Amino acid sequence: MVNPNPEQLVYTRPAIFTELPNTFCPGCTHGIAIRLVAEVLEEMKVTDHTIGVASVGCSVFAYDFFDFDFVQAPHGRAPAMATGVKRALPDRIVFTYQGDGDLASIGMGEIVAASARGENITVIFVNNTNYGMTGGQMAPTTLPGQRTSSSPNGRDVETMGFPIRTAELLATNTGSSYVVRRSLHDPKNIRLAKKAIRTAFETQAHGLGFSLVELLSTCPTNWGVSPADAQRWLEEHMLEYYPLGDYKVSSAVADLKV
Repeated sequence: MVNPNPEQLVYTRPAIFTELPNTFCPGCTHGIAIRLVAEVLEEMKVTDHTIGVASVGCSVFAYDFFDFDFVQAPHGRAPAMATGVKRALPDRIVFTYQGDGDLASIGMGEIVAASARGENITVIFVNNTNYGMTGGQMAPTTLPGQRTSSSPNGRDVETMGFPIRTAELLATNTGSSYVVRRSLHDPKNIRLAKKAIRTAFETQAHGLGFSLVELLSTCPTNWGVSPADAQRWLEEHMLEYYPLGDYKVSSAVADLKV
C-alpha cells in the first residue's frame, strides 16, 4: 500500500545497526528478531553499555548487524560466557542470541544451569525446529513427523524421542524470573514479541534474574517451502506443539511498568 503522506516517516533503520545488509535467507524471521532487539535496546537507551553473546548457527550472524560489543561463544556455551561477562561487568546489559540447535542440544546443560542459578542475563531464543546453518538436520525441537535432512521419513518419536519444550522446562527453575514464548509469523504476534523482549531486558535492568524469550521462527530454505507458506506452516503446525504464552513471570517482574 502506498503511503498517502510520503513525508510521514513510517520506517527507519535502527541507529545501532551496522551498514551490512541482511544476509539471512528470504523469509527467515531471524531478521525480524534482531530488529526487535535493536528497537528495544534503543528505546531503553542502553546501547552504550550493552554486550551481546553470539552462539553457533544462523544466530552467529547477529554480531555482524549490531554496532556494539559482541563476543563469540563456543557451540552451546553462550549462557556460560554471558554469565562470566555479567559477573565481571555487572553494570552492563548482557544478552545471548541463540537458535534451537545451539541452545536446546549441545547447550541444554548450560541454559538449564544459568536459569537454575538465576543469572541476571537475558536470552533471546529463536526456535525454527531444525539446524538451519548446517543443512536442516533434525533438532531437539523438530516436530513429530517433521521431515528434515537427517529424518527424511519424519521424526519418529518411538526411536527419536519427543521434541523439547524449552520454555516450559526452564520455567520450573526457581532461578527463572521471566520465561515466555512468542512467535514472529504475523504483525500481531511480532508486536507481542517486541513487548516480551522489552520485559525481558527490563527484568535484567532491574536486577531481577534470569529472563528468556523463545521466538517461534520460520526457515523456508530448509523446510522447502516459500516464505509465505512458511508463515502458514508455523501457524498450522508449530503453535499446536509450542503454545504461546507466559510460562514464568515472577511477582517482581509482574510489578514492572513496561
